Amino acid sequence: MPDAPFTTEVSQRIWDTKYRYRDGDTIHDRTIADTWQRVARALASVEQDTAHWEKRFRSLLEDFRFLPGGRILAGAGTAHEVTLFNCFVMGLIEDSMDGIFESLKEGALTMQQGGGVGYDFSTLRPRGSRAHRVGTIASGPVSFMRIWDAMCATLLSTGARRGAMMATLRCDHPDIEEFITAKQQPGELRHFNLSVQITDAFMQAVEQDADWPLIFPLDGLADDDHPGPVIERRWTGSREPVPCRVLRTVRARELWDRIMHATYDYAEPGVLFIDRINRMNNLHWREQITATNPCGEVPLPPYGACDLGSVNLTKFVRDPFGRHAELDRDGIAAAVRDAVRFMDNVIDLSRFPLPQQAETERGCRRIGLGLTGLADTLIMLGLRYDSEAATRLAGETMALICHTAYRTSIELAKEKGAFPVFEKEPYLDGPFIQALPDDIRDGIARHGIRNSHLTAIAPTGTISLLANNVSSGLEPVFDFAYKRRILDADGHYREYDLQDYAWRLWQASHPGESRPAAFVDVNDLVPEDHLRMQAAIQPHVDNAISKTINVPADYPFEAFRDIYHQAWHLGLKGCTTFRPNPVTGAILQTPGEQGRHCCSLEREAD
Repeated sequence: MPDAPFTTEVSQRIWDTKYRYRDGDTIHDRTIADTWQRVARALASVEQDTAHWEKRFRSLLEDFRFLPGGRILAGAGTAHEVTLFNCFVMGLIEDSMDGIFESLKEGALTMQQGGGVGYDFSTLRPRGSRAHRVGTIASGPVSFMRIWDAMCATLLSTGARRGAMMATLRCDHPDIEEFITAKQQPGELRHFNLSVQITDAFMQAVEQDADWPLIFPLDGLADDDHPGPVIERRWTGSREPVPCRVLRTVRARELWDRIMHATYDYAEPGVLFIDRINRMNNLHWREQITATNPCGEVPLPPYGACDLGSVNLTKFVRDPFGRHAELDRDGIAAAVRDAVRFMDNVIDLSRFPLPQQAETERGCRRIGLGLTGLADTLIMLGLRYDSEAATRLAGETMALICHTAYRTSIELAKEKGAFPVFEKEPYLDGPFIQALPDDIRDGIARHGIRNSHLTAIAPTGTISLLANNVSSGLEPVFDFAYKRRILDADGHYREYDLQDYAWRLWQASHPGESRPAAFVDVNDLVPEDHLRMQAAIQPHVDNAISKTINVPADYPFEAFRDIYHQAWHLGLKGCTTFRPNPVTGAILQTPGEQGRHCCSLEREAD
């Protein structure tokens, strides 16, 4: 039987195989309490009053009230040469053999220390084009992505922590169609998630059924190979528009349909609404973002890092299932205040695989604090996930987390200083900052702020399972009882019978009683329910949200295509769906390698 505070065998197993500190045959963490103590002591070590903050951080971690990113749990306070950051976006890939393989090396070094990586491959010349300097013929971005995929597989074969990669490509890159279909061949790019950078101009062209030019910067092409017209476009890595050659033209709506059909049939690629991401970026005046971490919740500039953590809302429900069930808002706010300080300390404590990553992260001190257990919390409060009351409560709770985090970061700036690249006027001019309460904006104007960004919603699959299988992030409950295979450290799978946290709690307190109406899972919901929940939370998230919209296998394509259009109109920063089918399999089933999704439990970046 599991030891307290574990109530499930699988949770103890997750701790033992992923987060327990052991050095060879020497076990340092006898219990999860030792893990909490180790992490709390390490994060308090950068404070002047270490004893005070060690106690506070230990209390924050106890009983899974706050779930820091998995790299923090696994690495803080150990002698391992690892980073405490879950994921990175890597530097721009220079379109040369030296540049490409230098980028590959940087990715390998980062993944070796436990970080997932994201790349924008748009800087690489399209397939078949000739470089004007050396005359070589390009094989295109997708061909080089295969090298990254092989590198990742090689690292995994050495026993390195399983990681994930994100690849993005612009919607106007000439190889976009090849990118869209890149994972449709068995065994292709199994270690990548794929997302298309979708611009507002492209979405408008789709709505108008207009032509769409596929282009590439002039300085990367041989002049005599491409007689097409030249247009100005801001390209990856350029602060200002650059001359780009139109290599060919397609109908925007046809290209959109190709993306949608690929997603419908193969669950990839996802989409990033890249103009909105950059427009809403708190560092809009100094960063150009073209990629995200592997699960999409943190859009990052070149060499940016994500420092993640989640408040476990299930631990703040008073009188669960009762007539007076409510959220402890004061308790949530207190946890957020300590969590922001905890996560800020991670930046000072952590190693970085590359000096560029340390410089970028320590310059802006980006963190991503979010929530998990939302669906279980709603059930415990007697609210259906698809109800107006549920989306309203979710939005109010995320607003509480966001505003408390910003106020805490202002206080930290008064104590420790603002993030080094802070500039008051452009920061306050950002649309997200302008929407914050007046007292927060006034505080930033007077004192600065410690962290450029503060909120993100991560998928939290593994750490939510560690916390006795609470529902993941803002996702609805997948099912209340199901089987799941989990990869052990020895590379073999083990199957577990899992029950949802809220369902176990209900059974213990109401034996023999049927489930109330609030117990809904993904099969009871339609895609619009997912969109409404994500849209309710997005205004209070300055990074982004990792969300998978589950779609039934028999869902009609015309309605499916509209999901992404709705996401754009609702102001979301990205969209990902999953529809079970013979190629992808079903979520939480155990298909072979061909059907395994990149960020399944054993490989997701938390």
